[in-house]
Amino acid sequence: MKFNRTAKAHWKGGGKDGKGSLTTESGVLKESHYAFKTRFEDAVGTNPEELIGAAHAGCFTMQLSFFLVEEGFTAESLDTQARVYFEDGSIPKIELELKGKVPGMDESKFKELATKAKENCPVSKLLNADITLKTTFES
Repeated sequence: MKFNRTAKAHWKGGGKDGKGSLTTESGVLKESHYAFKTRFEDAVGTNPEELIGAAHAGCFTMQLSFFLVEEGFTAESLDTQARVYFEDGSIPKIELELKGKVPGMDESKFKELATKAKENCPVSKLLNADITLKTTFES
């Protein structure tokens, strides 16, 4: 399967005093505000790091659901948080934290498939960062 997706960024002004907007092809983001303060301080709007986190959490969780089905299981719930670390102009680390409830599965198999999903989801493959995974299995 091959496809592409498009997102656009618009920016006016300098790095610290400028502002911009982000729009996605799907329309989920439509001129969503981002700026220095939304990225490096605590202001209303989005930023590249939280969007990377959302993309990574979504990709990983969906990949895991495919691996579960391949093994004959269906998740009752999978909840993933991705914490993206920004340090000195780079993103060296992303921590994935997964909570999952999969009827009929044991914790060992759950951790095995979660690790496989972390290593194989397309966003993980794209990122040049140390990606860690913590799992919580609910029986």
